[in-house]
Amino acid sequence: MHVYLIVGAAVWGIAVGLLLPRAAYRLAVTAGEPWAAACPAGHPVRGWLGPARCGRCAEGQRRYGAGHGAALGCALVCAALGWRVGGHPELAVWLLLVPVCGVLARVDLSVFRLPDVLTLPALGLTAVLLGGAALLPSHEGSWPRALIAAAVLGLLYAVLFLINPAGMGFGDVKLAPTLGLVLGWYGWGAVITGTFAGFLLGALVGLVLIATRRATRKTAMPFGPFMLLGTLAAVLLMP
Repeated sequence: MHVYLIVGAAVWGIAVGLLLPRAAYRLAVTAGEPWAAACPAGHPVRGWLGPARCGRCAEGQRRYGAGHGAALGCALVCAALGWRVGGHPELAVWLLLVPVCGVLARVDLSVFRLPDVLTLPALGLTAVLLGGAALLPSHEGSWPRALIAAAVLGLLYAVLFLINPAGMGFGDVKLAPTLGLVLGWYGWGAVITGTFAGFLLGALVGLVLIATRRATRKTAMPFGPFMLLGTLAAVLLMP
C-alpha cells in the first residue's frame, strides 16, 4: 500500500508540475503590474495552466518559462511526502500545497515577490483542510497546535520585517503562517527545526555566493524558497 502511495504521489507531482510553468510565468511580474498576458515576443498567452510555450514564436524561441524541471521537482517532492507521511489524511493537504509552493518559489526567484493571490488563499484553505483531516481517526497531528503555530510564526516574521524591512519582504510574512500550519501540525520541534533550517539554508547560500563573488552582503536574495525548503526538510526528517 505504501509503495502505491509513493507512486501515486509522484504521478500527481508530474501532472501538476506540467501545469505550473504558464502560471509561474504570468505571475512573475513586479508589484503593481498586471499579470503577464503575452510571451516575451508579444504574442498573447491564454489560460493559466500548461507549459510555457508559444506556438507563434520561432522554433528556438518557443519556450519562455520553466520546462520539465518543474514536473520532475514536483514529482520528487510529492514522492518524498508520500514516503514520509504514508496513508494519513494530511498527506492530501500537503500534496495540494506542493503546486502552490512550486509556483511561489519560481515567482520569488524570478521577481523577488510572493503574490497575495497565492499566499492568502493557501493559508485559508490549508487551515480548513487540516481541520477536516483532524476529524479523521487516522490523522497524526494537532489542528489547534497548528493554528497556534501559524499565529506564532506569522508574528515572528512580522517582527523581523519591522526590525529590518530591507532584509525580508512582506510576502515572506504572509507565507509564514501557512508554513506554521504545516510545521505546527507535527509539533513545536518541527516548528523550530523548519524555521531554523530556512534561515540556515539562506545563510549558507548567501555565504557561497559572496565567497564566489557572485553577490555581496547588500545583494538582495529571495527568502521564500528557503522557507519552503526548510519546512519540507522538517517534515521529511521528523521522528
